[in-house]
Amino acid sequence: MSSTPQNTRLGIWLMIATTVVFAAQDGISRHLADSYSVMMVVMIRFWFFALFVLALAARAPGGLRAASRSAFPWVQLARGLILVAEICVMVLGFVKLGLIEAHAVFTCYPLLVAALSGPILGEKVGWRRWTAILVGFAGVLIILEPGFAVFSPWALVPLLAAFMFALYGLLTRYVARKDPAPVSFFWTGVVGAIAMTPFGLATWTWMTPADWGWMATLCCTAVLGHWLLIRAFAVAEASAIQPFAYLQLVFASGIGLVIFDESLRPNVALGAGIVVAAGVFTLWRQRVREKAALRAAQSAGQT
Repeated sequence: MSSTPQNTRLGIWLMIATTVVFAAQDGISRHLADSYSVMMVVMIRFWFFALFVLALAARAPGGLRAASRSAFPWVQLARGLILVAEICVMVLGFVKLGLIEAHAVFTCYPLLVAALSGPILGEKVGWRRWTAILVGFAGVLIILEPGFAVFSPWALVPLLAAFMFALYGLLTRYVARKDPAPVSFFWTGVVGAIAMTPFGLATWTWMTPADWGWMATLCCTAVLGHWLLIRAFAVAEASAIQPFAYLQLVFASGIGLVIFDESLRPNVALGAGIVVAAGVFTLWRQRVREKAALRAAQSAGQT
């Protein structure tokens, strides 16, 4: 049992706050990447992230040695590399497609998690979830097919980012079998900073004072967003609050419409709605399976 009191309502509000912070972070990333190298922006962000996790690890019991001790060092290395590459790809998608269309496609990542959970984690995916996955990808096709983006390779960029983020999430679940969360957090920040440094320095240009202010804000929102997310999962069941993560699409779209003068095409709205509905159904089915497994385990323990 968790020592943290469970409060689903608080968990929902924390998740909503998380989506607001992450949407703002995406807007700042797009603003900076319009004028500076994506790799440089991501490098600075991960420098701050690495310093933050190093400071946390140094203050924790066991210090840096305990934080870096992993049962799956090669998998942790792969996690860190995949995440930092995914962030670069997604920020590039913001610049080339805009926040609205990039997020509309990226929203399919929970469906990819469900589809890949079988081959990677050995989990069983039933016909209902497979149906939801196929319906969700039909929604992605609706988003991508009409308009100029059909024949543009940039239309595939957020889909690649979604695949990478799903893979990152599954590997995170895999290492969680033996590695505690602080270890995964440490590897994520340090590996990302080391991996991005040569690429970021190779494309370095000095920012204006105003943009350094935006960069500092971006670094702070990254830490704040992850803190809110950790708190949300600490006080409520993941299956109860995860559907509210889709609100990031709403908030990011609002930023795109108001600040970046983007437009919301009807096919994007329709396709995104289908993807979100399929994703929520997939999460609901997962919750049903988890409850059934728990009841079966309790029944077995009573016999």
